[in-house]
Amino acid sequence: MGGFSIWHWLIVLLIVVMVFGTKKLKNMGSDLGGAVKGFKDGMKEGGHSPEDDIPVTPASQVTNAQAAEKADRNTIDVQARQKP
Repeated sequence: MGGFSIWHWLIVLLIVVMVFGTKKLKNMGSDLGGAVKGFKDGMKEGGHSPEDDIPVTPASQVTNAQAAEKADRNTIDVQARQKP
């Protein structure tokens, strides 16, 4: 009832290869490798966003116009309609 032996893992591997085929397993492996590489590259870049370029003003110096401008950037304007 303990862990699996090497024979159990070989049988599972054989079944997986028979079900998916070697070509599909190779494609999945290369896709996974590409995704990991893209993730690592993204982490190295630091994810620079356009909002990082906006100068930060201390809260004591924020005017009403600046607060309204910031609220307008984050607001999505929609119109609600009732169903007939």
